Amino acid sequence: MNELVFLNDRWIPAAEAGVPLIDGGFVQGATAAEQLRTFSGRIFHFDEHIDRLDRSLAVLGLTLPLARDKLRAAAERLVAHNHALLAEGDDLGLSIFVTPGDYPAYATRRETRPLLGMHTYPLPFRLWAAKYAEGQPLAVSTVRQVPPECWPPQVKCRSRLHYYLADREAAARFPGARALLLDLHGWVSEASTANVMVFRRNEGLLSPPLERVLPGVSLAFTFELARRIGWNARHRDLTVDDVATADEVLLSSTPFCLLPVTQFEGRPVGSGSPGPVFSQLLGEWSRLVALDIAAQALRFVER
Repeated sequence: MNELVFLNDRWIPAAEAGVPLIDGGFVQGATAAEQLRTFSGRIFHFDEHIDRLDRSLAVLGLTLPLARDKLRAAAERLVAHNHALLAEGDDLGLSIFVTPGDYPAYATRRETRPLLGMHTYPLPFRLWAAKYAEGQPLAVSTVRQVPPECWPPQVKCRSRLHYYLADREAAARFPGARALLLDLHGWVSEASTANVMVFRRNEGLLSPPLERVLPGVSLAFTFELARRIGWNARHRDLTVDDVATADEVLLSSTPFCLLPVTQFEGRPVGSGSPGPVFSQLLGEWSRLVALDIAAQALRFVER
């Protein structure tokens, strides 16, 4: 049995799949995309991701090329097929993307249609497995977040050169660090491909205003977990000093769920080790998905 890819209503062996060289997503980076993951082979928060994809597509002047119920059925079929190729206990990432279709300056056809694709990949646990225990270093980058005058921060897209440049700069200053991006006014925005949260004992869990960042599905779920535990969780403007003096700093993103930040600008955050807030939140997340998230990552660091 071979791994499959779904591309505009076609089921294609993964080794044969590709995006045309004249596709607008390839030429211009005009791609709305969502990254999902599975827990025990089941897609996590499908509707929340597709709601966000709909909002991104509206900004691009596009609509979802496939009805939601058909998209869900195709995604579940794709995941079921490809998950069966993994070892027991392993899990997948699922990428769903939509492009405008052929780039007009390169196309020979007068009309084109959007390109819808879905593919899976074994989650690259090696990238973060050790960080549940060791933590993730974070450093401020001089590369700023894309201003809303370019495109709304609520759009999840593949135009991510700023993340690439910011991470290169952060890692050059502090090996292994990820970048913290500020907006043009100096407020904390996001980390590269992750939402940022700080925990302050007198305020609870804090994250930048949603109108200034990509509204993360994992961020919203973390806030839900925090409120279930009984902590305050809210959005407000954050400064670099808020991050530097926080009791704990967390990153949230679909593939790894939650990571603790243990160093900021080369200095320890809190005790310099993952704190109790992180441990309790990750434990609650693991309980709700019936899977030890950190243990799974360690188990499949090497496949």
